Amino acid sequence: MSQERFYILFPSHTEGMKLETILKKNSIKYTIVPTPRQLSVSCGISMMYNEQDGDSILKLINENNVNVLGMKSLIFENKNYYL
Repeated sequence: MSQERFYILFPSHTEGMKLETILKKNSIKYTIVPTPRQLSVSCGISMMYNEQDGDSILKLINENNVNVLGMKSLIFENKNYYL
């Protein structure tokens, strides 16, 4: 079984905090998380969000001139070692 997760990558913590303020004002759910190793080109923090909010978030990023490195997704394989 696999699960896809969606991330926003930032060049600095400052840009991440800027987007956090904007998302809070617009009641969009997110979680600040360490950047996965597969995406480690960023500053160390990233923001995980729900796929259905992607278009709204991208619009807010563009309207507010938030500097991001990109919006990426990763598929995680859930391995059950006991079967």
